[in-house]
Amino acid sequence: MAVLDRPAPQAPPPKLTRPRRVARRLRLARADLIAATAYLSLAVLVLSGQWLDPHRGYLIKSGQDQTMWEWFFAVTAHNVAHLENPLGTLLQNYPDGVNMMANTAMFGVGVPLTPVTLLFGPTVTFVLVLTLGLFGTAFAWYWLFSREVVASRFAAAVGGLLCGFAPAMISHANAHPNFVVLALLPLIALQLIRMTRRAGLAKELRRARRNRDAVVLGLLVALQIALGEEPLLIFALSFGLFALVYYLHTPKTGLRALRAVTPTVLIAGLITLALTEIPLWWQFFGPQSYRSIDHGTMQNDLKALFQFPSESLGGMVAHGQNVAINPTEENSYFGWPLWIVVTVATVLMWRERVVRAAATVIVVFSVLSLGATLMIGKHDTGIALPWKRLENVALLDTVLESRFTMAAIPAIALILALATQRALDYWKVSATDWRPLALFAALIFALLPLTPTILPVVQRPATPQFFTDGTVRQYVSGGSVVIAPPPTPPDARALRWQVDSGFEFPLAGGYFVGPTGSDKKGRYGPDDRPTASLLMKAQRANTIPVVDDAARAQALADLRYWHADVVVLPPTDNGDTLRLTVDRLVGFPAKYVDGVWLWDVRDLVRS
Repeated sequence: MAVLDRPAPQAPPPKLTRPRRVARRLRLARADLIAATAYLSLAVLVLSGQWLDPHRGYLIKSGQDQTMWEWFFAVTAHNVAHLENPLGTLLQNYPDGVNMMANTAMFGVGVPLTPVTLLFGPTVTFVLVLTLGLFGTAFAWYWLFSREVVASRFAAAVGGLLCGFAPAMISHANAHPNFVVLALLPLIALQLIRMTRRAGLAKELRRARRNRDAVVLGLLVALQIALGEEPLLIFALSFGLFALVYYLHTPKTGLRALRAVTPTVLIAGLITLALTEIPLWWQFFGPQSYRSIDHGTMQNDLKALFQFPSESLGGMVAHGQNVAINPTEENSYFGWPLWIVVTVATVLMWRERVVRAAATVIVVFSVLSLGATLMIGKHDTGIALPWKRLENVALLDTVLESRFTMAAIPAIALILALATQRALDYWKVSATDWRPLALFAALIFALLPLTPTILPVVQRPATPQFFTDGTVRQYVSGGSVVIAPPPTPPDARALRWQVDSGFEFPLAGGYFVGPTGSDKKGRYGPDDRPTASLLMKAQRANTIPVVDDAARAQALADLRYWHADVVVLPPTDNGDTLRLTVDRLVGFPAKYVDGVWLWDVRDLVRS
């Protein structure tokens, strides 16, 4: 790859006869099918551990996020089947409920996959969405590259492979389907590119296409909103920067294209708004909506840009210092070989406008991902970075800055696809040219260490029979079930028990994002109730706290706030301490029923 000069210009190919055109289309279609099969096979392999045990299996690196997403899919299917409003629910965080739109419930897949969820359970839906997300994202970018960027299907396949199976995608495949199902983003880009190209057509022709283009673009954006707004925001910012740099040296052409597409984009915006007006209102102004959420420090460490991801061949050999936010947020981890190859390819193809635009996106969004101050090896250097001026900007303040490097993935893939195309062009000129071999060796050098491994899976404990055999119905009379202690983001197992019961009861507490305080600041989990905090402290310390009249009065007030019918203690750590603590709080001993301890508090709460 020492020299990647553009090959000598070739004469335009002669017009093909009809049989040859048909043969060429079949050959290209076969290439598309091969690419799709390869992507789907790799996606299934990565998630094969979960596919082999779709009912008891659990992606261990997801923390509690798999439980949360399964609950989202399950409650969406439940609401659709019962013709209830899917935008909000009281089944969790009773009696305040949860704003499902404000929790990225992914109605774009949850609603159409309702039959799958009802027939096979939410875990199957969860792993199916992740699998199709990896496959679909890879193939959609392949489609864009092969139709608009490069002539070679192989070159496009290289770009699609990186887009669909980049370290960030594999990391999010442990727990975050909203950052895995990204297939609509390249389709939105493709629509905008084709609209821009038609800017050179006569006004009459542009007007004839405007309404159709607007409808297509509006539908794509509306559906992406139903899948995930944060990826859409990051994509919009990066695509805008890409277009700006692309037209930088021909501003008149850029302005002409902007004027031509603006009316269509505005119409598409109105269509999107018409389709999403009610869900967006519910998200920002409906029950349990919140204004912003403080994620805390969530930037990339500089080392994260150059190390290998944990779930990769390179990570198995040389993972390096663990500087990721958590196992599901390895949003960079491109590995130092990839940076070498991309840097050399960028330098050698710098004359290409598209390469300069892609390189700008890579640099800008990688820097933004580093946060307000530079961290190196978990050491804060104190060096201020551009994000410091942007972290409080509306909408941007909801993004985890670490995720900005995901904008660099398609830009890197674009450069690799162009470099591969250039190498293949050299080969057409001379079969003995050494440069294509150098390029393919460089691709192996860069991409082989990033080859994903199978995501680790463990078996989750079985749901207590109390919830699965219908016994819980005997203890619920229109109120809630209070788990001791109530579920929170660190321990959301009760959400699974509720699903397995068929949603026979609402739960106090839970794992969701909702408002807290008068300023409606978003937070993970419910507001802290004194009794819930007392039980969590007792469990952590394995010590029965002092329970006086004030504590008992507070427990009664909290049980009344939750409209509690029954308090349930399933098998858990330090269960004896929790049982004796609740005994003292409610004033009578627990009863053991179907594998759980319980306190029927209906008479106590309603007295």
